[in-house]
Amino acid sequence: FPTDRMVSYLPLSHIAAQVLDMHAPLRSGAQVYFAQPDALKGSLGVSLKEVKPTIFFGVPRVWEKIYEKMQEVSRSTTGMKKKLSTWAKSKGFAHWKSREFGSKTGSPMTFFLAKKLLHKVHLALGLNECKMLFVSAAPIEVKILEYFASLDLPIFELFGQSECTGPHAVNTHDAFKIGTVGRPLLGTKTKVDPETGELCYSGRHIFAGYMGMEDKTKETVDPEGWLHSGDVIKIDNDNDPRVPKPSGFVSITGRIKELIITAGGENIPPVLIEDQMKLAMPALSNCMTIGDKRKFLSILFCLQVEIDEDGNATNKLTGTALETSKEIGSKATTTDEARDDPQWIAYFDKGVKAANDAATSRAQKVQKWGLLSTDFTEPGGELTPTLKLKRSVAQKIHSEAIEAMYA
Repeated sequence: FPTDRMVSYLPLSHIAAQVLDMHAPLRSGAQVYFAQPDALKGSLGVSLKEVKPTIFFGVPRVWEKIYEKMQEVSRSTTGMKKKLSTWAKSKGFAHWKSREFGSKTGSPMTFFLAKKLLHKVHLALGLNECKMLFVSAAPIEVKILEYFASLDLPIFELFGQSECTGPHAVNTHDAFKIGTVGRPLLGTKTKVDPETGELCYSGRHIFAGYMGMEDKTKETVDPEGWLHSGDVIKIDNDNDPRVPKPSGFVSITGRIKELIITAGGENIPPVLIEDQMKLAMPALSNCMTIGDKRKFLSILFCLQVEIDEDGNATNKLTGTALETSKEIGSKATTTDEARDDPQWIAYFDKGVKAANDAATSRAQKVQKWGLLSTDFTEPGGELTPTLKLKRSVAQKIHSEAIEAMYA
């Protein structure tokens, strides 16, 4: 609508920015405010408070950064304020779980009181007038989505690609499931490759092809018009009656190109392992599973560290990592100190064991870990402008640390 406000901060070459910041506003008349060039380095929060967007699309790293800041605030909150905050968030989460598709539970009777308390958080974030919050472009942990739901700020995850002009599957207020990317759009068709589990889809939203790259186009879109996404998925049976089956809620389990094929021939989706590691060790900022053509899996850890004005990662612990250091009885304040610290070694060993216990097979268990001195960043070369991990690049940059785990 013409009264809607959005904040533009992604590169305009990105499909999300083209759709949300250019084409949709041209059609609807919505207002677009351009954030500062250093938005992803920290100034985005200021822009949100100034603009008070009614629609906001955040890449996973944006939501993760807000989550980390909120955790710091939570740790410093005590007494009655802490009790009220915990109570309100529990009601907020119960409300949005009750709104999930297929839920048979009702919203808590006291949610209207919790909503008033949580509104203060919305004001502090600049999201007090936001009607729709979205996330896409990379995997996001379920705990992040659940946390924002508890704040009465439900984030709807969606799936899309440049090759389909933006979205293909979307969660909406009327039909959503936390941890999925929603159901396929009207006017589309979806199928799952029975051998690889790859998501394939067709419709009017499919692109014409890669300019001047006919061979690449034929690899991506088959003669019958199905676009092969490269994503491995699962799709449930809660089909949308308006869309040809299968049209249930889609869960992305990995990328075919990212699948690790071990020396034993096992196909391993690294994202699932990495999500479990982050769940077991909140002090982590990033991690990357290694194991292609190797006898066993290993993983590189990045702790939460301070980021300088140019977006480069330092080795100084911050946030949950610094708090964890105190909690486990360590004096380490840098990653280099943490690497050889007995308390931190025990922390990582315990976390790896917990993540391994959740693995679906022995082949998916990590045997060795390594701690990097800094974090993955865009200036460092490991992340894209939308903060997706460039695995092959990161492996080359940190090849010495990787080979040390297999020495």
